[in-house]
Amino acid sequence: ALERAGASIVEVGIPFSDPIADGPVIAAAMHEALAAGATPASVMAEVGRARPGVTLGLVAMVSISIVFRLGEAEFVRRAGAAGFDGFIFPDLPLEESGSLRGRARDAGMTASLLVAPTTPPARADRIAKASTGFVYLLTRTGITGDHAGAAPPAPDELAQRVKALRAVTDLPIACGFGISTARQVQQVTAEADAAIVGSALVRRMSDAAGRGDDPVLAAEEFTRGLAAPLRGPAS
Repeated sequence: ALERAGASIVEVGIPFSDPIADGPVIAAAMHEALAAGATPASVMAEVGRARPGVTLGLVAMVSISIVFRLGEAEFVRRAGAAGFDGFIFPDLPLEESGSLRGRARDAGMTASLLVAPTTPPARADRIAKASTGFVYLLTRTGITGDHAGAAPPAPDELAQRVKALRAVTDLPIACGFGISTARQVQQVTAEADAAIVGSALVRRMSDAAGRGDDPVLAAEEFTRGLAAPLRGPAS
């Protein structure tokens, strides 16, 4: 559904009891999933069932605690077998990332680390160079969804941060945190290569389910609206 609507990559969150940097929307979704019995194994099984019919990229957003619990080698092996293309590790320190990044690389998978607005420039350069697949650039400090509906950072500020990263990496730069409207997507992608929308999408799926509507259809319609400005004028 999201593929038809214009998404290029889908981030699949693996539920964790202590969400990292996630605001109330995604935290509630994670706790609901855990209460319903979701586990890393069940998420991978669902991805494995869906993968044959999906051509877009599938990236796991996963806390390093889950990886360590299963073991780096076993986690990467299972994720690859399920059909994931790569990972986002939101709480993996750069200094401790070498082994896991190497395992992902050897499995033909990507590993993206996060660059925050407060990350010093020299460290941001090292994080960008260490990442594969894409660089995850946070548009603002805080938690996911915390500023949903607010204006993105000033264009000059975002442009400066993106330009600095482009000087040290050829990877696409994807911006996330607080992006929830088509206008914000358009503003962010005027500088970066992609916009990451999470909380706003999960909120619409949750609201649809609460009304008895199809959450998949709600996700498709919302994503189509977000992607519309990126398609250009109809021919």
